[in-house]
Amino acid sequence: MKTFDNYLKEQLNDPEIKTEWDRLEPEFQIVRALIKIRAEKHISQKQLAELTGINQADISRIENGNANPSLRTLQRLADGLGMKLKLEFVPA
Repeated sequence: MKTFDNYLKEQLNDPEIKTEWDRLEPEFQIVRALIKIRAEKHISQKQLAELTGINQADISRIENGNANPSLRTLQRLADGLGMKLKLEFVPA
């Protein structure tokens, strides 16, 4: 039986898939970080919505990768989670 990690590794050998994966990676990082921090703090999407004033459905769309949040929205999410938002450019 193949695990997801094994399947992903196989798929990333395809240059076209790898290019698209790399292009989407910054979005994946934001989604993973948001879900991880929210889980660590035991905060539901509804609770985060109350803390930030961001609609719960919008938080759900961000976490599902179906939204492209603005920097202002990311800052509001960070504030609601008691975190500092840090963006950086790194060498390619």
